[in-house]
Amino acid sequence: MNAIDLTPLYRSSVGFDRLGSLINHALTADSTSSGYPPYNIELIEDNRYAITLAVAGFTQEELDIQVENGVLTVRGEKAAKEERKYLHQGIAYRSFERKFNLADYVEVTGADLSNGLLTISLVKEIPEAMKPKSIPISQTANKALEHDVEDKNADTSKAA
Repeated sequence: MNAIDLTPLYRSSVGFDRLGSLINHALTADSTSSGYPPYNIELIEDNRYAITLAVAGFTQEELDIQVENGVLTVRGEKAAKEERKYLHQGIAYRSFERKFNLADYVEVTGADLSNGLLTISLVKEIPEAMKPKSIPISQTANKALEHDVEDKNADTSKAA
């Protein structure tokens, strides 16, 4: 698939430099990924999320979760076990790697493995400096005129 041209967006916005590469990566990753293991992404409440992966058969020691440069990576490496003779093997015990791009200020707060489901908790913590704030409007122009008049009166009284 061809790259998406986001030039019109860049003409009228600032700070969306990574957007084009994220979209292209998402489009190419969907066509090449195996779909294993299956996962859900949930919105728990405002600014709280959870990613749940179905990792049946994996132990806590066989799973690895890392965050680097805004990318959450979950790896499962199945330990070598004795060779078994299956009549039917429907449960996949293969190794995997899943990557999730995290938005700015999204932090991983914890992970839990229960009943074959790995749940990763995330929260979006926007710094106070980035939150919207109201800017009061003052009447600076009038004060500046009054200030100039006072200064002129002070100058004339000194001259006299």
